[in-house]
Amino acid sequence: MHEEKKEINVKYKDRLFNFIFGSEENREWTLSLYNAINGSDYKDASVIKFNTLDDVLFMGMKNDTSFLISWTLNVYEHQSTYNRNMPLRLLEYLSDLYSGYISQNRLNKYSSKLIKLPVPKLVVFYNGSQSVEDEIILRLSDAFDKSVRDEADVEVRVRMLNINFGHNKKLLEACKPLMEYSWFIEEVRKNRKECDLDTAVEKALKSMDDSFIIRGFLIRNRAEVKGMLDTEYNEAEVMEMFKEEAREEGREEERANTLKAEKRAAEAELRAERAEKMLREMGVMI
Repeated sequence: MHEEKKEINVKYKDRLFNFIFGSEENREWTLSLYNAINGSDYKDASVIKFNTLDDVLFMGMKNDTSFLISWTLNVYEHQSTYNRNMPLRLLEYLSDLYSGYISQNRLNKYSSKLIKLPVPKLVVFYNGSQSVEDEIILRLSDAFDKSVRDEADVEVRVRMLNINFGHNKKLLEACKPLMEYSWFIEEVRKNRKECDLDTAVEKALKSMDDSFIIRGFLIRNRAEVKGMLDTEYNEAEVMEMFKEEAREEGREEERANTLKAEKRAAEAELRAERAEKMLREMGVMI
């Protein structure tokens, strides 16, 4: 059983969110998500052009769905942890996307003629267990020292949306596939408290209403769904392990600093006692 899980982790590199919203097969769902995010009403899903970089992985998994529509470069990233470094990560990723765009369109960035670029729209969809607000704006400048932050010549703004079931109700109502995905993840989490992941997914699929748009897709790809969720849960465990190791290192450093401080205090007290003894031997009144 253990060997099977290892095989799954190697095979399934995508996240379920991206598997649903980042594939050619489901471009209508991607368009629905885009319309819900931007308050638009596009009808023709063929206007979407996916341009996700296949070789960009985080901890062995693809986090993003990237596509062009109406002169906007949309980068949708899924995260199960609250990561305030997303502006920096997406800045690096955006640079690669623009390089690819320039190359594909045979544009010359060394020409004196201004190159027209699509406007970047950076959105993180969060569905982790940590409680966060429905919407948070993350900025690259948050990482700069406050004393010089206003002098920065570069800024990156990332919109983080909490898509846990029960949050951002208007957004989820505007995009039925997103609401269904949110419900499915919540149902799997509930089931996992009582059974293993494989059974939890099966129970969630069985409980899913027949009217759910994504139901057929998930059932047809149930092996991939289970593999992706297994990898995501493993990733979350690894991240928590890293955090605990960091916390333990911090505690050890704090203990070491405390011991050093106590040692310095003891040495200072000893020097004071020696100085006092010396002065008394010299007949100096203290």
